[in-house]
Amino acid sequence: MTDKIREPLEVAEHHASSKPPTSVFRLVGSGVVTGAADDDPSAIGTYASAGAKYGLAFLWVAPVLLPMMYAVVYLSSKLGQVYGKGLFDAIRDRFPRWVLYPMLVGGVTGNVIEAAADLGGVAAALNLHVPAPIPVIVAVVAAVVLALQWFGSYTLLRKIFRWLALALFAYIVAAIMAKPDLRAVLRGTFTPNITLTPDFLGLVVACIGTSLSAYIYTWQSNQEVEEEIAVGRRRWWQRRGATHTELRRSRRDILIGMIFSNVILYFIIMSTGATLHAAGRTEIESAAQAAEALRPLAGDMAGLLFIAGVVGVGFLAIPIMTTGAAYDLVQSIGGRGSLHDKPRDARLFYGVIAGVTVTAVGLNALGLNPMKMLVWSGIVQGFSVPPLLVLMLIMTNDRVMMGDKANSLGTNLLGWTTTLVTFLAAVFLVVTWVF
Repeated sequence: MTDKIREPLEVAEHHASSKPPTSVFRLVGSGVVTGAADDDPSAIGTYASAGAKYGLAFLWVAPVLLPMMYAVVYLSSKLGQVYGKGLFDAIRDRFPRWVLYPMLVGGVTGNVIEAAADLGGVAAALNLHVPAPIPVIVAVVAAVVLALQWFGSYTLLRKIFRWLALALFAYIVAAIMAKPDLRAVLRGTFTPNITLTPDFLGLVVACIGTSLSAYIYTWQSNQEVEEEIAVGRRRWWQRRGATHTELRRSRRDILIGMIFSNVILYFIIMSTGATLHAAGRTEIESAAQAAEALRPLAGDMAGLLFIAGVVGVGFLAIPIMTTGAAYDLVQSIGGRGSLHDKPRDARLFYGVIAGVTVTAVGLNALGLNPMKMLVWSGIVQGFSVPPLLVLMLIMTNDRVMMGDKANSLGTNLLGWTTTLVTFLAAVFLVVTWVF
């Protein structure tokens, strides 16, 4: 499934990629950006809450999530590369509207809620050092993000996203400064301690939901399309197909990105588990509150690093969520829109971005509890993961769509196992609610 235009572009790309990286920036691929966006302020709040409530005993969740994170992002990446369209474009081509539209409602709703939660999280973190009302900070942050999307080029956005991804290294340093007990860390990592209570299972499902959020699938599949457009393949027939070399490079990039994301979530749980939980502070209302609570327990620098991570990744994740909602909505109605387009050439696409941003600002004005909004957002995402995974698995096994690049047995095994685990986690949570 190749076409004439792919060969010379791929050869040129191969020669370029054979040169050694000249900066840290060049080492950060789209998989790392996606992984960093997965650790957005709402995810940070959820992981921090888990660490505060259950301590280092919750660390086992991180290695369990890693293969699932890789599976879902790789499937969406492969779909974008081989089929040449974004996720909801592909769903529209393959499934009837009664399947498409519920997925659309769930996806856009999740993006709006998470964007609102992330705006609130960034504003709360900045408010610890900026003497201004949080609603004002929310509006300013939203305006800055929207201006970058509206007036910045795709190349500029890509560079900014890659640098912002590096902000997450702050959590590794913060966790080390918390001085956790090594034996307790190893025990919590390799000996799962599971309690079948609504609170515990709710946090497990929230962690699954926030680490496998639908906006991640949308973003990754559409980034594959955007990268193709960046090298001149603007038409669908030019983008269809991918070589084994391209898919292998993509697998490596995504694996690195998901390991990066997973390591960060691990250290977030470690930092709050070793400090807040150990000190008896098991309830937190926001990532900013966790950062403030860390200061007397792990030092001012640990608290500042926690804040820096929230702000940095917030400016990365918020535009990814609002753009993701635009991709979903525009593709579902058969429209077109790309970050390569100017706003005047893609009015609906950029209009949705603006509308989602304004709605997210409005939700913050309602005064909802930020931590509850974050966790419930993760739970909602957790319930929406299994059906979306089923659709992606069906499409990536469809030889009409994928040609000879349909899933291997190993990919299917990992994908369906992930689907089963996410489904069972959601079922167990419902059972604990009922009984």
